[in-house]
Amino acid sequence: MELSEEQAADLRALANSPDVPADVASRARIVLWTDEGRRRKDIAELLGVSLPTVDRWKTRYAQRGLAGLEGDRPGGAREQVPTRVRARVIALTRMTPPAVTGLSHWSTRELAKYMKRTENVSVSWHYIARIWREENLKPHRNGTFKISKDPAFADKVADVVGLYLAPPGGAVVLSIDEKTQIQALDRTQPVLPMTFSATEKRTHDYVRHGTTNLFASLNVGTGEVIGECRPNRNGKNFLAFLKKAVKPHAGKEIHVVLDNLSTHTTPEVKTWLAGHPHVHFHFTPVGSSWMNQIETWFGILTRQAIRRGTFASVNVLITQIRNYIDTWNSGAKPFTWTATAEEILAKVRLVQTNIKKLVANNSK
Repeated sequence: MELSEEQAADLRALANSPDVPADVASRARIVLWTDEGRRRKDIAELLGVSLPTVDRWKTRYAQRGLAGLEGDRPGGAREQVPTRVRARVIALTRMTPPAVTGLSHWSTRELAKYMKRTENVSVSWHYIARIWREENLKPHRNGTFKISKDPAFADKVADVVGLYLAPPGGAVVLSIDEKTQIQALDRTQPVLPMTFSATEKRTHDYVRHGTTNLFASLNVGTGEVIGECRPNRNGKNFLAFLKKAVKPHAGKEIHVVLDNLSTHTTPEVKTWLAGHPHVHFHFTPVGSSWMNQIETWFGILTRQAIRRGTFASVNVLITQIRNYIDTWNSGAKPFTWTATAEEILAKVRLVQTNIKKLVANNSK
């Protein structure tokens, strides 16, 4: 079982919340510590439970998510919420968060706070998590269905997907972006007593040693990655990395897929492009960076090399990233893109239709 960042965050909140029963918090720790690679007998000893208990809650979480950790409490009534509130939760979940929130997608806690702040509707994030499970809603994974406000959405989808499915003959397609503020963390795992006090509920202590920004380019045709860590993310560093990324392909037409960050369109970048007409930029729609294949690679890098790593300095972190890139390239294979532009647009239209129906029903 491998947890996503969203799942791990929800479990940590559950384990550390003073409003959550101690037995439920312990179950959340079981799942978290299993994901960290701790042995089941160590988990059982730390929490004072049996090995079958550890196995039971791991299985319950795998089957039912957070709701599975609540257990079966005799006579315990489920949270009573009006049907119209449930419908509102579903409708908001399927919408792109308003721009004023600064969110790319909802989390259970952010949605609960938003409903309280804007509609004076109080629901717990546990309740929202239960609805998401029952309705199979996964907003943190549904980038494909995010409703972009880009007026050129359809044209950009067709442009980028066309490069993936049918690249121009003899041309090179590069997917470029930056993963910012990667933290060098020195992690400690103190042995916790059988009874957890308020100050002992953390599963980790973290010592932060700074951050780095990873500029990376994925060759869509081969799967090979070029990466470079720099202390700052700005137009100057982006242009320097761009030059490095295209250099191995001199003499060829080069198509670069990237998002709409201002650092990608500085006057210096535009001047350089004007002097290199064989390099062509293709921008993903606003709010749809999921279409950039390097984002998929960033996710793999995070899961396999960064998320659970211990880095005593930024230099140690950078060395780990470089070593990972070398290992990746030794067996690089391209990602397989299967969705056509027509399929993506059809799914987006379907979601838009469903949202309109939910909003209409909720307003009655």
